[in-house]
Amino acid sequence: MADKKNSRGINKKTLMLVQFSILLAIEAVFCFTVLGSIPFTPVVVATLAMIPVIITGMLLGVKAGTLMGFFAGLFSFIVWTFMPPSALAFVFSPVYAENFIEVIGSLFICFVPRILVGTVAGALYNHMSKTFSENNAISYIIGATLGSLTNTALVVAGIALFFGERVSGLMGDAIMVIVNSLIIFNGVPEAIVSAIICPAVCIPVRKIFTK
Repeated sequence: MADKKNSRGINKKTLMLVQFSILLAIEAVFCFTVLGSIPFTPVVVATLAMIPVIITGMLLGVKAGTLMGFFAGLFSFIVWTFMPPSALAFVFSPVYAENFIEVIGSLFICFVPRILVGTVAGALYNHMSKTFSENNAISYIIGATLGSLTNTALVVAGIALFFGERVSGLMGDAIMVIVNSLIIFNGVPEAIVSAIICPAVCIPVRKIFTK
């Protein structure tokens, strides 16, 4: 009897590891190829990289989502350090920082928002699924939308806090105009896309997981 329980525990851990690995591979594709980026302008790039993080948090749990968020931050750090897609590389990589404050700011922006996407999405889904059914579209939509907006809000706040003057000087405009542009042209579309894709993926996949 004990052997059967141990075997089930091992099989469950193995299955979860396989599922996490598949989502991690998708995350890598989104981060390192053009499939995960939608460039609007040379300095404004919308990304789909938060979708695997959100899905991981809602399907595999808060801890797994948080870990996936860390990998998303790590992949982002690599991209912005070695192959920066725009002149805003200093915002996401300390390699281009001009002082210690900017080093802290770039590490915060690169890692913390992405880590918290998985945490927020997973926690919100768990909370909402207690009100609605476990595999309900509303729970996924709320988790995906607010998870995506968590990334946008923290990135925008980090830019305003740590890099306001430098970004304004580079782009030749007021920081609030830049912040509003990031929210409108990046944050809102990414939240809408997440709210559409995540439930469409999570609902059938959870049914398969359950079986």
